[in-house]
Amino acid sequence: MTKLLLRALAGESLSTPPIWMMRQAGRYLPEYRATRAQAGDFLSLCYNPDLAAEVTLQPIRRFGFDAAILFADILLVPQALGADVWFVTGEGPRLSTITSAGDLARLKPADAIHDRLAPVYETLRILTRELPRETTLIGFAGAPWTVATYMVAGRGTPDQAPAHALKEQDRATFTALIDRITDATILYLSAQIEAGAEVVKLFDSWAGSLKGADFDDFAVAPARRIIAALKERHPDIPVIAFPREAGERYVGFARATGADCVALDNSVDVDWAARHVQTDGCVQGNMDPRHMVTGGPALVAEAQRITRALRGGPHVFNLGHGITPDANPDNVAAMIEAVRSA
Repeated sequence: MTKLLLRALAGESLSTPPIWMMRQAGRYLPEYRATRAQAGDFLSLCYNPDLAAEVTLQPIRRFGFDAAILFADILLVPQALGADVWFVTGEGPRLSTITSAGDLARLKPADAIHDRLAPVYETLRILTRELPRETTLIGFAGAPWTVATYMVAGRGTPDQAPAHALKEQDRATFTALIDRITDATILYLSAQIEAGAEVVKLFDSWAGSLKGADFDDFAVAPARRIIAALKERHPDIPVIAFPREAGERYVGFARATGADCVALDNSVDVDWAARHVQTDGCVQGNMDPRHMVTGGPALVAEAQRITRALRGGPHVFNLGHGITPDANPDNVAAMIEAVRSA
């Protein structure tokens, strides 16, 4: 096994960690903006295998990252389940809402997703042919809680209040929605692996708003079920879990879910993570994305500090959240140089 990312995910401590970035194919790159304009709109780009593969490849050509992550969106699964999904320019996604048992009953069964998602699998097949041999191909999906928050609210919300309200008022319906998303996610990620993904990642962007038993029920348990099912079908495929803003609940998350690596957001102190999270295996992260905007000596110092702090165990260098559209590509190159020279 020579690919750096696969070595780190297998538990190997490397002198130089593999590097990739969340949202590395995105609006901060002029070549991405040109391709998106060619596609017409965001969802059309996601469902055009040739163009989705092109934007996935763009940051690999420019920066030589150790991994490419499939260009897609976590809301393709709700759409494949029968929800209406559209994007409002400058405002983000909109969805038809699931707020009752009747709404849930109108969704498709989990095993009906593949017709809609077939272009995503074709994107992966293209990438398996086009990527450099040393570059690992990552597939992904949104974790059930995070996907559910969009499906209940019909949009992104600052505090996920609509999902919390449904969870409290009609726990049976909310749990059934989580189960439907979980079943679909297992099938979706399994199909991504069959199409060529060498690693898959679960993005639980809103995990931090779950507290106490709810965190166990709606962040830990679905991740554990997804990972167990994937390991049964594809035992050699590593899984990265990202329970963003989990705080103290990062401790033991890998053990509780079976994840091969836990991604850390940038609110987590890396020295603390080395002592309490990396002891269970690989960690990923966790540079503040604002350094990709501001650059300068602070960027170099922070990249090297994180690299050195996590050098005692398996580590994948990444940001603590996705790179922002106002980032400077030159700062990305500086970050890579800083990590590889640390």
